[in-house]
Amino acid sequence: MMMKTKLILPGLFASIFFVACKDNKPQATESKQVCISDSLAKMITVDTAKTTSMKDELNLSGEVSNDDNNVVKVFPFSSGQVIDVKVSLGDKVSKGQTLAMMRSADIAGNYTDLSSTQSDVAVTKRQLEQAEYLYKNGIASERDYTEAKENYNKAVAANNKVKSQLTINGGGNTAANGMLIIKAPQNGYIVEKNITSGSFIRQDNNGSMFTISNMKDVWIWANVFESDISKVKVGYTAKVTTLAYPDKVFMGKVNEVSSVLDPDNKVMKIKIALPNPDMLLKPQMFTNVTITNNENKQSVAIPAKAIVFDNSKNFVVVYNSKCDLKVREVSVIKTVDDVTYIASGLNPGDKVISKNQLLLYDALTAD
Repeated sequence: MMMKTKLILPGLFASIFFVACKDNKPQATESKQVCISDSLAKMITVDTAKTTSMKDELNLSGEVSNDDNNVVKVFPFSSGQVIDVKVSLGDKVSKGQTLAMMRSADIAGNYTDLSSTQSDVAVTKRQLEQAEYLYKNGIASERDYTEAKENYNKAVAANNKVKSQLTINGGGNTAANGMLIIKAPQNGYIVEKNITSGSFIRQDNNGSMFTISNMKDVWIWANVFESDISKVKVGYTAKVTTLAYPDKVFMGKVNEVSSVLDPDNKVMKIKIALPNPDMLLKPQMFTNVTITNNENKQSVAIPAKAIVFDNSKNFVVVYNSKCDLKVREVSVIKTVDDVTYIASGLNPGDKVISKNQLLLYDALTAD
């Protein structure tokens, strides 16, 4: 919407031919007759008023979050003390890269159990071979042979159990002295780090050590107040801006609308998924979100730049022909996405000037 300003452009005014003059400033429907010369015609733009569905905008605040579908949390599998942390928050890591090292009594105990069970397997295997030899030669009973076989199978099962524990708890990244190496399970960025060198990890600790995200996609969580809930639905267009990049607009759609209100601040959460190929959007960034949707209501619409605001009223310059221009007052409903919706003053098909109309407005309303 343009504010009226007095322009002194002699070259342009010379191209307007005044056919009639009045002593007093005309009303909106009593404009002077002004003709547009060929040179001025090249400097204006004429648009046609059309009936269209009204768009609505809702401005929200939000925050950048990780895409939970592309996030891996690294949990400790054993208790112990962190000896060294190799990465910092925000670091880019590769799959298999060492994140931290810790010493665990549980791991050391597993290796002790492994050694013990391996010895049991060796002993019971010899006993089984001896029992089988005696049984086949009629010296030992079938019961003795069966018992030896069961003892051997139990020893093998116990040994396999310890091996499985070591695989689960370290995946080959452990040592007999209890050292456990924590490695990155995927490529990405460290977006959360909850341990430091010297930290002690307990068995009942449910918190993750690290969170890794590939950051290729992010989620925007925006807050919708109760009075605006009806204005937001899945699929509505969302424009996201940030303090870090005020001139850059990230376009997306509403992917999810919460079914309940946040009990703390009484707002409804909506989610907007955005691609993040350039890694510009970081978790915890503050965002401004504009939700746009088409209403069922119909209205006459014109470009917002065609509006002239003067004396607390809105006007347009109606173009009928080069020598038939009228200043007309209009009632504005709202302006969304550079489109102004008109309640009264224009009909579908009316033509309005949307470029350099201030010059013509001044000429038509001059004293």
